[in-house]
Amino acid sequence: MTRGFDRRAEWTGAAVVVLVAIGVWALAPTYPNYDSYYHLVWGRELRDGLTPSFEAYAAPTQHPLYVALAAVLGLLGERADRALVLVCFLSHAALVLGAYRLGATVFGRWSGLLGALFVASSASFLLYSARGYVDMPFLALVVWAGVRAAQERRGAMALLVLAGLLRPEAWVLAGLHWLWCVRGATARDRVGLTLGVLAAPVLWALVDLAATGDPLHSLNATSRLADDLGREQGLGAVPGAFVSFVGATVRPPVFVLALVGGVIALWRPGWRAARVPLALAVAGVVTFVGTGALGLSILPRYLTVPSVAFCLLGGYALAGFTALPAQHPARRRWARGSAAAAALGAIGLVLLAPSLGRVSEELRFLRASHRGLVGVLDAPAVRAAMRCGPVTFPNYRLVPDARWHLDAPREAVGARSARRRERGVAVFLTTRKGLRRFGFADGASPTTNVPDPGFRRIVARAGFAAYARC
Repeated sequence: MTRGFDRRAEWTGAAVVVLVAIGVWALAPTYPNYDSYYHLVWGRELRDGLTPSFEAYAAPTQHPLYVALAAVLGLLGERADRALVLVCFLSHAALVLGAYRLGATVFGRWSGLLGALFVASSASFLLYSARGYVDMPFLALVVWAGVRAAQERRGAMALLVLAGLLRPEAWVLAGLHWLWCVRGATARDRVGLTLGVLAAPVLWALVDLAATGDPLHSLNATSRLADDLGREQGLGAVPGAFVSFVGATVRPPVFVLALVGGVIALWRPGWRAARVPLALAVAGVVTFVGTGALGLSILPRYLTVPSVAFCLLGGYALAGFTALPAQHPARRRWARGSAAAAALGAIGLVLLAPSLGRVSEELRFLRASHRGLVGVLDAPAVRAAMRCGPVTFPNYRLVPDARWHLDAPREAVGARSARRRERGVAVFLTTRKGLRRFGFADGASPTTNVPDPGFRRIVARAGFAAYARC
């Protein structure tokens, strides 16, 4: 089987992918999401010698390695938010390149290339990068760990340890890697593999213990937050969420191809050769189901690992015939089936083209919202009124953004859905989409979007208005 293109072509392709990622980051500026801004805030607290405020109202789950990364990037000052987004775009590039390498190693170069194109064209992965989600460096580490495992080379467990400090799904993958490698391993290697499996969850628990006194804080807080915000939970919500989330991430045609590719992979190249993408798919689905069983929020991000595997298996279903010998009896029939599937897929792409416009519209909205927030917070009248009391928002959604921009402690920025203040600066959303996205968040009362008696309007900026009372 041809494993890949010649080295010069691969290096050229890699350079193009990286340059495109940097170009998109530079030409279409975006900013981190709620979770990522909190990690920047926690990183700054660490640098200041403070205990990270993991227990803040409606705070997201902390991810230890992302907190450490945010602390380092914070040395750049307020530009660290854009630097974090750049890291995620570069991680997106590494993910695409890793998907190609894994697909080429297991299924052949054309299958790998097509699988990588499916990954690169996912609107969900693009939005995760544009918003600085922890998922992008996590996925890059997981896929490259898969490359090392498929090539039966050392280093997979070390990458899974790092991935396990970003998202706990990697703990399951590390356990599977341990099961695969421990038989026949030397006593020394067994010790190393076992320490690798334990390292990420133990370090995560130690970080929680040091910051909150509860080694299981991340698990407990995530479950409580899901209850408070009324998010989908439980096994009953898993089937519908699975169909919806996978369809949004990899698109239904790719998922159907992945099912076909998975069946073919069991025939050729066989379970042992195709174990890595098949294990990523199965383990990811099992982890997603387990998330529902544990009562955690059922979110599309929990299906990112199997989604990458689905892209690779879909690429194999379309292009796997190219790895068969020229005279193989199945090659011609497979090629004809692939041509028919590709024609139907092209029609699907035309029908789904409007989704690209929605991605562009979403990025423009997020960019405009960030600039409007910064504009209202930097207004002299607002800065003066902040001496009278904290800055508050209708709910938790914009609290970390403001804390990061203002370099403000926990008590200086709050959510009115948690507690109303008699004095200070109350910020409101003034556009329909802004209210829908940031004003009426999960669990927040509509009354938090109405000024309390005694507050007067002091400034308005693109989509935001600030009221104050001293």
